[in-house]
Amino acid sequence: MTESEPERRFRTLFISDVHLGTRGCQADRLLDFLKFHDADTIYLVGDIVDGWALKAGWYWPQAHNDVVQKLLRKGRKGCRIIYIPGNHDEFLRNYYGTHFGGIEVVEQTTHQGADGRRYLIIHGDIFDLVVQNARWLAHLGDRAYDFAIQMNRFVNMFRRMFGRPYWSLSQWAKLKVKNAVNYIGAFERTLAAEARRCDAQGVICGHIHFATIRDEHGIRYINCGDWVESCTAVVEHDDGRFEIINWANASPPVALPAPLAARAA
Repeated sequence: MTESEPERRFRTLFISDVHLGTRGCQADRLLDFLKFHDADTIYLVGDIVDGWALKAGWYWPQAHNDVVQKLLRKGRKGCRIIYIPGNHDEFLRNYYGTHFGGIEVVEQTTHQGADGRRYLIIHGDIFDLVVQNARWLAHLGDRAYDFAIQMNRFVNMFRRMFGRPYWSLSQWAKLKVKNAVNYIGAFERTLAAEARRCDAQGVICGHIHFATIRDEHGIRYINCGDWVESCTAVVEHDDGRFEIINWANASPPVALPAPLAARAA
């Protein structure tokens, strides 16, 4: 997208798993996305800042700061911004009910869509037994994921040399490894059940870096994806329609409707 092209405005924008403070974070792509997309309300659905990584070693380049400043500017211009912390930014869980630069911090919330449907907004880590009951294993898995991201950089460097689009090693593995597929399926079912328990017709979450929109058993399950690999966000149009926007190879931007998003995530 070029600077001369108009901004796209939506009713609601959902972003999760940016992981600012890590080398894998694609902050430049997110900043570019935010330049051309705005909404009346923005939900930050957890793991926006990676406190785990920052605790291990400080990494905060200018692009990461620019993303924060861009969000704060949107807030000053009248956009309502709601931050639901995840496990990597769990330090913010001590500040529920407070505001930072106009950004509201809440444990979880409910969003009412334009079509009247109620959506539970939650990061999702509290339903991940690995994170809750074996934190050491979660941190070990985090290291393995970082290694996969490093490998992904080399693979995509060669793909760019041959004019090939971005390809995610981790996303490919999630679709091919049986245990990963089973884990994703169990996560989705658990979140859908929680939405039903909260008398909501849908759930919007993050955590597993797997963007999808799916309707099953009367519950709409929406995952925002991430800004480490897939570079995806979820938007709600004024008519209540939800859409996944993929910014990984954006130029021009590529918008995925729900059925394609579920297959391509």
